[in-house]
Amino acid sequence: MAKAVSMVDLALLEHCIREDLNIRAPRVMAVLNPLKVIIENYPEGQVEELEAEYNSENPELGSRKIPFSRIVYIEQDDFMEEPPKKFFRLYPGSEVRLKHAYIIKCERVVKDEQGRIVEIYCTYDPDTKSGSGTSTKKVKGTLHWVSAEHAVKAEVRLYDRLFTKENPDEGADFKTFLNPDSLKLLGNCMVEPSLAKAAPGSRFQFLRHGYFSIDAKDSNENKLVFNRIVSLKDSWAKLQKNGK
Repeated sequence: MAKAVSMVDLALLEHCIREDLNIRAPRVMAVLNPLKVIIENYPEGQVEELEAEYNSENPELGSRKIPFSRIVYIEQDDFMEEPPKKFFRLYPGSEVRLKHAYIIKCERVVKDEQGRIVEIYCTYDPDTKSGSGTSTKKVKGTLHWVSAEHAVKAEVRLYDRLFTKENPDEGADFKTFLNPDSLKLLGNCMVEPSLAKAAPGSRFQFLRHGYFSIDAKDSNENKLVFNRIVSLKDSWAKLQKNGK
């Protein structure tokens, strides 16, 4: 505390939160905008239980089993039909690894009447199971996923900064700097089944998305609700630098 009026950049608080939760929070898989992937050569009805550690930087958190099946969900943003250079995710003819699982290859795409992609058909290489040591094949992209049959539906609230200006009291009515994107509600998210019985207030890292907690008021056994604590990177600083 100081007698002089001063401001501390919110990014400092967010940095400290990331530093703390990076070690303490279990890392799990959640798909916020699901896209169905059908693995054509994976046996129908078969389910594998894959071993996955909670946090590679904190082995004391242990591990859990993740079900893997013929149909999985990935993020819509992890697929592009006509990708730019250095896009290392999934596109027609490309191969990526599903984290803790196998390498898959995109074979074809199914669209609806409006031309929107609704399904992707892939094949998998059974010799590329994570941790098996039976393959030397390398790919540049690794995607998180959830098994469609076992995924748990959830609502996710993406909180961002309330104002678009660092100091909203400068020069104008602070209400003119309210951020219209300070809260986004995603109601069709899919999370891995290990989260089904997590206690309210529990905190997790959603791989590649950020840190989240289970809402203590609105979340229950019939409806999981997650609130974003902070993103993984300071995306706000990047936006500000680009003048957006």
